[in-house]
Amino acid sequence: MGAELRRKLVVGNWKMNGSRQTVRALLGAVGARSKTLGCEVVVCPPFVYLDLCDVVLSATDIALGAQDISEHASGARTGDVSATMLADFHCRYVLLGHSERRTCHGECDDTVARKALQAVAAGLSPIVCVGETREERQTGRTYEVLSRQTGVVADALADGGHLMSLTVAYEPVWAIGSGVTATASVAQDAHAFIRQCLARYSATASQRVRILYGGSMKPDNAAELLAMPDIDGGLIGGASLDAQQFLSIVDAAAGLEAVQQETEPSRTSSFTLP
Repeated sequence: MGAELRRKLVVGNWKMNGSRQTVRALLGAVGARSKTLGCEVVVCPPFVYLDLCDVVLSATDIALGAQDISEHASGARTGDVSATMLADFHCRYVLLGHSERRTCHGECDDTVARKALQAVAAGLSPIVCVGETREERQTGRTYEVLSRQTGVVADALADGGHLMSLTVAYEPVWAIGSGVTATASVAQDAHAFIRQCLARYSATASQRVRILYGGSMKPDNAAELLAMPDIDGGLIGGASLDAQQFLSIVDAAAGLEAVQQETEPSRTSSFTLP
C-alpha cells in the first residue's frame, strides 16, 4: 500500500478559546470555502460549542472533532464526557494524549490507550498526540519517547483490529506555543520513525495511518513541512483561530495533495530504527 492512500488532513485545535460570537464568525469564514478545500479538514472546538458547530458544519464538508474524552464509558464521573456522547453530536474525530493533557492533567500512556479504545468503540477516529519535551530531546531520548507513546496505543488498538482507525500527531513539546518550529528535516525524521514503529504491528497500517505535524505549523512554514514524505497534514493550534491563516495552511495541504496524486504514486521514505 502506498502513500497515495493517505489524504492530507488539517485539524484545527481551538483549545480553550472562543465564544458563541467568535465561533460563528470563524465557522462562517471557513465553512464558506468548504466545497473548495481540496483536502480533509477537521475542527475541534471546546465541548460547550460542539452543538453549535454540529449545526453549522452539517451543511459543509468539514468534519467535527473533540479535544478529549473520558477513559470510561459512563457513570459517576462528574465533568467527564464520554465517547458515545461525542458520537451523538456527530463527531468523527477526537484528540487524545495532547501534551497539555499529559502535562497539566497527569495523563499517562495507559490512560491515553484506554481513551483510544473508548473512541473506536463509539465509532470515533482517535488522533493520538506523541512527542518529546526539550529535556528529552536534549538528552537523546526522542526515539525512546516516541516508541513508547506510539507503542502503547498501537498495542491496544491492534489487539482489537482497530489500528487502521488511528491518526498520530507528532507534536514536539518544545515547539508548541514557543514560536520555535522543528525544521522540516527534523520533523520528517520523527514522522518516519513513528511510521516504522507502526510497521511492527502492521505493514499496511504503517503505510495508511496518517501522521500529522503539530508543532507550531503556520502559513509561512506549512508548505515546506507538508512536502515531507511522511508528513500527512497538520494539527493546528493558534493559527486555527484565524480563518485566513487556517485556510492558508489548508490551501498548502490541498496544493501538495493535488501534485502528489499526479506525480508520486508513493512518497513514504525508508527509515532504519536505531
